Amino acid sequence: MHPNASMTRLKAARRLAKRALRQRERAFLAEGPQAVSEALAAGARVTGLFVTAPAGARHAPLVRAAADAGVDVQVVSGEVMSELAQTVTPQGLLAVCDYVDVPLGHVAKPGTRLVALLANVRDPGNAGTVLRTADAAGADGVVFTDASVDPYNGKCVRASAGSLFHLPVVAGTRLPEAVSALKEAGLRIVAADGRADVTLDDPETRAALAAPTAWLFGNEAWGLPPDLLALADQSVAVPIYGRAESLNLAAAAAVCLYASAAVLRNSDQQRDGLLNFGKIRWLNRCLQYPRNARRTCREPL
Repeated sequence: MHPNASMTRLKAARRLAKRALRQRERAFLAEGPQAVSEALAAGARVTGLFVTAPAGARHAPLVRAAADAGVDVQVVSGEVMSELAQTVTPQGLLAVCDYVDVPLGHVAKPGTRLVALLANVRDPGNAGTVLRTADAAGADGVVFTDASVDPYNGKCVRASAGSLFHLPVVAGTRLPEAVSALKEAGLRIVAADGRADVTLDDPETRAALAAPTAWLFGNEAWGLPPDLLALADQSVAVPIYGRAESLNLAAAAAVCLYASAAVLRNSDQQRDGLLNFGKIRWLNRCLQYPRNARRTCREPL
């Protein structure tokens, strides 16, 4: 651990506040013990860790784990941390991490069952919350299209609460290319659109969520324009039972993603139940054979 951070390191870290420079370096800042811990646990490449003396004392095991992993740990003052962290009350830990996004093919592939697809989503807090929700719902990935916010924006990273390091994230792909690849991989594209005639509580719509699905979410203010809605296989509205005008993007995404997750989990449980029932029938049938003939009774696949 270096008792005083070098000016070269500090200048390099400050530059990562700008998207263009993050893209050039393919590096970003992850603030707070949660983000740092998740980055290390996920095996993300952490090249540096800035820490204040009080935070180093509070999170000594985490700082020690970073140092043991070969991370360059440097101590900074509270004033310097405030400049780097870009938050009102910095938590005293700030990691420099390499980009973690993956090619589109890592998500758009056979076996993928649930994806969040962000089109023109501009608010980093909303985008990070959708990423966190997708992680919690067991999604297989999140796709940030080229017109959406940078997933490495500081506010987006903080809002993801470490989920950025948990599941595959695709960044910067064009929406038509993402839709085409996901459809080719066998996923239906379902657009979340408050103006749709079909609502999420429709029985047939719910049942269709048992198929692999990519939920398409649009801009916070104007949603999905007609040309983007045309890319979807179906448009679905989240039903409003009370007097609220609408749900914000993050809340609507949570409802949609968990609706899919619930249907998929129920489908898995039913399948597992049928498999177990088949094995029980096989066992009962085998027990009816004489002992010396049971070896001819083969377990079903």
